Amino acid sequence: MKLKSSARIQLLLMGILLSLQGCGFYSFTGTNLSPTIRTITIQPFVNESGGGPPTLSQTFTEGLRDFYQRNTNLTITPNDGDLLVEGMIVGWDLAPVAPTASGTDERGDLAGQQRLTIAVRVIFVNTQDESASFERNFSYWADYNPNQTDLQSAEPRLIDEIFERIIFDVFNATVANW
Repeated sequence: MKLKSSARIQLLLMGILLSLQGCGFYSFTGTNLSPTIRTITIQPFVNESGGGPPTLSQTFTEGLRDFYQRNTNLTITPNDGDLLVEGMIVGWDLAPVAPTASGTDERGDLAGQQRLTIAVRVIFVNTQDESASFERNFSYWADYNPNQTDLQSAEPRLIDEIFERIIFDVFNATVANW
């Protein structure tokens, strides 16, 4: 019996998809994990930077956990995961990046833009492939105009923007191999 052309194409596509799934190292979420890796432990990050709001470390830890839950099939466990992510916030730096034309005020030079930079030290352990383990810093920055808003008002937006980028970079370095 002859198969129609569209049935052949469907059968071929199904075979390709099954073979990709069978190899275990490809996923449509962009991760590149062995099928034997099923759990991840993300320890609470500690704020060692000396700056930022009191909830800074909790915000980062929860954001990291949420990102892994949304983008992998890994189960988050409190201990003994196949993967371990831990670390600390090591940098909180606020610096002027653009002077204004208006010169100075009683505090000194006025800045047209302030830059908040946050750095996070990450220790990653892959219990099944020690060569994939690492310890390194990730950092990112965001600017705001101090003449339009104060730091306390801008801080939540800046932290969200910075942590979104750092979490994405940590994810890529740990499970996506980008």
